[in-house]
Amino acid sequence: MMPRDEGSTEKLMGVFGRWGNMSKIGISPPGTKTYAPYTPAVVVGNHVWLSGQINIDAGDDIVSQTQGTLDKIDALLAEAGTSKHDLVFVQVLLKTMDFYAPMNEVYGAWLEGVEVKPTRAAFAVDALPADALVEIVVQAVKSD
Repeated sequence: MMPRDEGSTEKLMGVFGRWGNMSKIGISPPGTKTYAPYTPAVVVGNHVWLSGQINIDAGDDIVSQTQGTLDKIDALLAEAGTSKHDLVFVQVLLKTMDFYAPMNEVYGAWLEGVEVKPTRAAFAVDALPADALVEIVVQAVKSD
């Protein structure tokens, strides 16, 4: 049996206890189109979670939809008081892995100038809402 650090429980409670005192704020700018019962962005303290974003109105090709989706993400992050510079995780869902290279080109250009790029996962899924070609989920931690 490993020795237990007597202060570990208190340390964890100190970290998680702070969450209990923070308000959960929903971000849903006027005109935001959603496809199900969810909030586009939620802020708790300095953490920001965005629901999966799509933009089928941007066009019917992967380059247009990727750029349109990233533009929506920029707007939501700004509304939440942060930017892509504070992203810590990005998840990209693609209709097919054939879209990986063109999506990645747009995504890479979008992150130009971001000093520490976020972690990322990208994979193909069977289907996306509204028959979108790409859906992007992000998480950020606001800078102090």
